[in-house]
Amino acid sequence: MTRDAERILTEPADIDRLKALIAALPNGARVELQFEDGHRLRAIVTVRPTLQVFRDAAGGEGANALVRVEEPALEAPESAAVHDIWLDRVRHVTQLSPAHWSGQTD
Repeated sequence: MTRDAERILTEPADIDRLKALIAALPNGARVELQFEDGHRLRAIVTVRPTLQVFRDAAGGEGANALVRVEEPALEAPESAAVHDIWLDRVRHVTQLSPAHWSGQTD
């Protein structure tokens, strides 16, 4: 894994936010990730993120984390994909129940 990140976080509040996101992303969780740009991704967590120290392009050190998720092909096998996502880009994590995962509601 790389030790370089496009963005690093150094403020305690930002690091606390990363820690809260990490707690919401256990292995095997079915989640919907909402990103800072507003788009969403439904996926399964395959590798739980851990807070790590990275360097940015200027050589500064700070924290970030990568989460690996699998976007399953629910109806289109060609759309299945694995993504490594920088956690600082995620704004919100929603846990999905099996019913919500398949598009059904209670």
